[in-house]
Amino acid sequence: MVQQDRVDDLREAVATGNTALGIELGSTRIKACLVGPDGTPLASGSHEWENEYVDRTWTYSLDSVREGMQHCYAELVADVERRYGVRPTTFGAIGVSAMMHGYLAFDAQGELLVPFRTWRNTTTGKAASELSELFDHNIPLRWSVAHLYQAILDDEPHVAQVASLTTLAGYVHRILTGRSVLGVGDASGMFPVDPTTRTYDRRMLAQLDELVGVRRPGLAVESLLPEVLVAGQDAGSLTVEGAAWLDPSGALLPGVPLCPPEGDAGTGMVATSSVAPRTGNVSAGTSIFAMVVLEHALATRHHELDLVTTPAGDLVAMVHCNNGASELAAWADLFGELTAALGTPAAPDDVFGALFRAALDGEADGGGLLAYNYLSGEPITGLEEGRPLFVRTPASRLTLANFMRAQVYSAFGTLALGMRVLDGEGVALDAMFAHGGIFRTEGVAQRLLAAAIGAPVTVGRTAGEGGAWGIALLAAYARAVADGDEQSLDTYLREHVFATAELDTVAPDPEDAAGFAAYLDRYDAGLAVERAAVDAL
Repeated sequence: MVQQDRVDDLREAVATGNTALGIELGSTRIKACLVGPDGTPLASGSHEWENEYVDRTWTYSLDSVREGMQHCYAELVADVERRYGVRPTTFGAIGVSAMMHGYLAFDAQGELLVPFRTWRNTTTGKAASELSELFDHNIPLRWSVAHLYQAILDDEPHVAQVASLTTLAGYVHRILTGRSVLGVGDASGMFPVDPTTRTYDRRMLAQLDELVGVRRPGLAVESLLPEVLVAGQDAGSLTVEGAAWLDPSGALLPGVPLCPPEGDAGTGMVATSSVAPRTGNVSAGTSIFAMVVLEHALATRHHELDLVTTPAGDLVAMVHCNNGASELAAWADLFGELTAALGTPAAPDDVFGALFRAALDGEADGGGLLAYNYLSGEPITGLEEGRPLFVRTPASRLTLANFMRAQVYSAFGTLALGMRVLDGEGVALDAMFAHGGIFRTEGVAQRLLAAAIGAPVTVGRTAGEGGAWGIALLAAYARAVADGDEQSLDTYLREHVFATAELDTVAPDPEDAAGFAAYLDRYDAGLAVERAAVDAL
């Protein structure tokens, strides 16, 4: 009876719109997550997609964005109907998030001027270097301002027509609401944000206008950028056109409020309740990155560290690695083909889980094996292109367990190099949370990540839900603020969402930590092999 009462309550919540919907456009999957009044996930939908490499540019078409969003939303609706017997027509709030950075440039009529240049592109070296020196602030290759300035340096014809720039999340939000806004966390990956004012840094804007004025007189960069909002602020509501774009069936009603659109880094912080100083999180997907909320500014500029913000506008040091779990997935697919060839096909999750568990039986240092997961360039290690490699010496010990341990270690290798820099700055960290698909196999990636960063790692029951859940929580928070709740985002998450969360914390195993340290030394030294492969192939 208690369970039936719970189902009845949730059915009522869905029917009346007492829910929040989050949709995140990740690198390989668009995912939707519907949450109930207490933030618990109720239903989900997803759509698989892949970036394209066109004319040496990593990109997604806007048609694929629309088709993916519609398919993902339709899957969510179908899941809700299966679970609760009712089709949702409205929600308490909606939020959209997506992979950060990149370059989406539009003309005055809202037409895309050049194909979307994603965060994965590493062709902005000259611009990023000049801007970093000008601002005395690290500007990574993937940031929107680096793409814009590189286009100016290259005298690309489209620059004269640019009327607005945004991120992928900002683009979808504008389609849904008609408003050109960004959450402060996503905005901080377009152009540096002043954590005091929680908007674009005015000193740096003035410096950039003076710099580009030589080549493009009269260009005011600020006029191209979206308005910056912090978590909880009004970001508009779903228009008639936006509702039809998301749900061509016509069932979705307009008028639903939306929270500020955010980047996947911000939603990762929310999904792990890591928005307060001295907390941090690791998000693992196609890319992998660590976010550590700072108590104060760093002493010096480091090319390995980005300075961004939480969705509330607090300063964050970000260690962003372009290459994450994609190479692990490729090896899992290969072993899956082997099981099928042997006449015993296995589900992808089962193959992935078996391989991950095998890694725990490997030698602490991976048996002398070495792997690089570089499908694309990696700025932290100075590589403009990547070559996935598996390398061993005649004396190494090639077993499945060692092979898989080396592959999991490779996903954390570049991240660990960046975390060394943070440690050198004396940054204090009380808690590191982790989320993303690779943490679904209990106790494997979590344990090896703890060894890699030398700190306890916490994973929650919702670790696999990722950023779609995080943006759903931001939408719910915006609705709560609109209804008069004056709690900070951190307090809201701790008291309303995570107070009863099921969490598992693993401390670094000394033997694993020593083994990873040996592996990382080998990884650092072996980068010469990776560079040689890039030059040769």
